[in-house]
Amino acid sequence: MTICAYATFDGSDDERALVLAAWREAGIEGRAVRWDDPDADWSAYDAVVVRSVWDYVDRRDEFVAWARRVGSLTRLLNPHPVLEANTDKTYLRELGVPIVPTHWSSRELPDWPEYVVKPAVSAGARDTIRTTGRAEAARFAAALEDAGRTPMVQPYLDMVESEGETSLVYFNRRFSHAVRRSPMLAPGATSGDNERAELRTPAPDQVELAEKVLTAVPHDLLYARVDLVRLPGGEPAVIELELTEPYLYLKLAPAAAARFAGALRELLD
Repeated sequence: MTICAYATFDGSDDERALVLAAWREAGIEGRAVRWDDPDADWSAYDAVVVRSVWDYVDRRDEFVAWARRVGSLTRLLNPHPVLEANTDKTYLRELGVPIVPTHWSSRELPDWPEYVVKPAVSAGARDTIRTTGRAEAARFAAALEDAGRTPMVQPYLDMVESEGETSLVYFNRRFSHAVRRSPMLAPGATSGDNERAELRTPAPDQVELAEKVLTAVPHDLLYARVDLVRLPGGEPAVIELELTEPYLYLKLAPAAAARFAGALRELLD
């Protein structure tokens, strides 16, 4: 039987049991293993699938080195080059598609009604502020720079409170499902809002943009989540391309876990 490691961090991953059950149905024995377990023998697995490694933000260099090492021992999905690039959001500058307008410095900030400032290596809304004050945004960005972190300064888009973000999920580059995600920086939002969502049928222009983004990635992609918003003019834009440890909203789409397992089976056969 094919044996795969499900690389994780802790027990807060509520998709793990669903995934491991679907793998089992597809003839894959899955074993949850902490990615930083010093005793793990990664060469013993037919593949290592990176999933809920949500603590990498504070240990990115260690995580990237781990991915490089594991990729030299067995099949790593997603592959090391993808993980290294995707864990620093400066990759957005290289996508060649519309993205949310982003200023990458604390100096000469654009004149926007409201700002979102966050570091390029981050997850969720961690170390992120939303402010109407240009000076406050600049101070926060400068503090990130002083700490050796690259700041991202973006305009706050009101549409995320009405339309929300649209996240399109792909397995082995095939569309699985899409969801409308709750805005994480809206008034009253909490850290758990990232997992609250509802199924959504993406518009044709959103699908076109998501697939254009994925076409530009020259590696195997077991899983991918493309997060989109609409700019004030109505055109879709990428807010993030999640190729490392995205929450996949598998419980909302009943066949999604089976599609995930099928994609893994395809890549291993």
